[in-house]
Amino acid sequence: MLTIDAKGLYYRDLNSKVREAVSKGEKEILLKNVNGQYYIGDGLRGETTITIDGVPGNDLAAFMDGPTLIIKNNAQDNIGNTMNSGKVIIHGNAGDVLGYGMRGGKLHIRGDVGYRVGIHMKGYKKQNPVIIAGGKAGDFFGEYMAGGALILLNLDNKHVPEGFNRGNDSRPMVGDYLGTGMHGGTIFIRGEVDKKLCGAEVGIADLTEEDTKLLKEYLEDYCKDFGLNPGEIMKGSFKKLTPASLRPYGNLYAY
Repeated sequence: MLTIDAKGLYYRDLNSKVREAVSKGEKEILLKNVNGQYYIGDGLRGETTITIDGVPGNDLAAFMDGPTLIIKNNAQDNIGNTMNSGKVIIHGNAGDVLGYGMRGGKLHIRGDVGYRVGIHMKGYKKQNPVIIAGGKAGDFFGEYMAGGALILLNLDNKHVPEGFNRGNDSRPMVGDYLGTGMHGGTIFIRGEVDKKLCGAEVGIADLTEEDTKLLKEYLEDYCKDFGLNPGEIMKGSFKKLTPASLRPYGNLYAY
């Protein structure tokens, strides 16, 4: 494994070192002492696994196509912007606007996430992007979502590492404007969903047998990343949110 010490490194210098290592065929890279450097993993291709010790900055894994990023701490905003394939595994909490325009790949977050997660998430051809958050979420979860799967588990987070949000949290599991403008894809929520929190474009239903099978597949992969039991999580009650219309704002346009 190649180790790169990011302490005090300007983000451009750090990313140059990472790109150089990937271009030389490195398959295992450890970034130590990361502290807010932007754009880690952006545009990278291939099967490299990059483990990040520290808190990476915004726009992690943007346009990424293949690698796996493992963050042993919290992460910031705009993760997976227009990501094409690969996986991001975050052992803590993550920020706002995750998976913007995401076309494929997976984002697995053990803890909470912020606002506008999954915004404009769409998929691309046969690709089906998946975002799974283990904790709670802020407002506009699934805003303008057009494809893929967005899953919120509302776990107690007792397994989140020391220093992160570990539960005893009185906030609602998800904020207002859930699925606003949604016109594709599926949102799975572990728990009851208040229709008053949802956008007018969203329908709420119980899971079908096919939904349950698909959700189990997603959770088995998620649970492998964090040492969780998918059977225990599946014992919870899930609701499925889907768009009521494929063109929710079609009547606003003149032709």
